[in-house]
Amino acid sequence: MVPRAEGRVLEVGVGTGLNLRFYEPARVRKVVGIDPSAPILERARHRLPDARVPVSLVRASAELLPLDAASFDSIVLTYTLCSVERPAAALAEMRRVLRPGGRLYFVEHGVSPDASVERELTTAGFDLEESKAGYAGDGMRWLSFTYEGVAR
Repeated sequence: MVPRAEGRVLEVGVGTGLNLRFYEPARVRKVVGIDPSAPILERARHRLPDARVPVSLVRASAELLPLDAASFDSIVLTYTLCSVERPAAALAEMRRVLRPGGRLYFVEHGVSPDASVERELTTAGFDLEESKAGYAGDGMRWLSFTYEGVAR
């Protein structure tokens, strides 16, 4: 999902910056990565040289983004909602900062094949463009159920 992002991108839960090297310079003008943990963001700073696009890192909670409304073309969310205390509030904030027509690219995991991730997205006001779910590879089934897709 990461290489599909375009324009001005917000990565919610940038963590240690593992995704930074996957942004496509021909598609992305800038990435703003947020994470609430200062030590984790410090680890992400060490990965900035691997990024092929400009990146700024911001210490912030997904539930209260210190960002202007409608200021991002894309949002990337990978394996983050499970660690957010209030997912509904975080998704509402993501919708607020995403420009009209912008896309949320998500990859999340769950413990069973239910529709909880998709339901959370639609309840927050997103329309699902693409969505698929299933077990990833031959991993332990209780850890490997994954949801991925695109929402507007």
